[in-house]
Amino acid sequence: MNKVFDRYASAVFLLIGIAFVWESQKIGESSYGSNVGPDIFPMGLGSLLILLSIRLFYEVLKSKDRNNGEQSRPDYARFLLILGASVLYAFFLTDIGYVIGTFVFLLFAFQVIKRGQWLASLVISAVFSYGVYYLFVHILEGSLPGFPSWLNLG
Repeated sequence: MNKVFDRYASAVFLLIGIAFVWESQKIGESSYGSNVGPDIFPMGLGSLLILLSIRLFYEVLKSKDRNNGEQSRPDYARFLLILGASVLYAFFLTDIGYVIGTFVFLLFAFQVIKRGQWLASLVISAVFSYGVYYLFVHILEGSLPGFPSWLNLG
């Protein structure tokens, strides 16, 4: 843990979260054909970012220096792999659909972060991707890219 970096990062993320919440107030409350308005996701994301940045700042304040002055090296390879996967995920989301795209992205990210544990990665990726899709589309009556048309799931 780099305390100086984490302290500044928590302040930057706090400001970004506040900006998300502030600017989401300017977005219309509902969209055509959906009970969930376009303002809900940025407001929720901003609120979550605010809470996590406060938590990070708290963790930095209460942590003791465990490295004895040693700096840990950033893991650029993992960062670049997940960044590339994120870009591909965003690019192909409408072509392959939310459920399949999110499942593949999460499975890849879990394996990049920690290799092995395939069963846990598969289950968590599948439950999360379909669970969020079901919650958003069927319960909240929002819209997400469904399954690709070539899959013929109905």
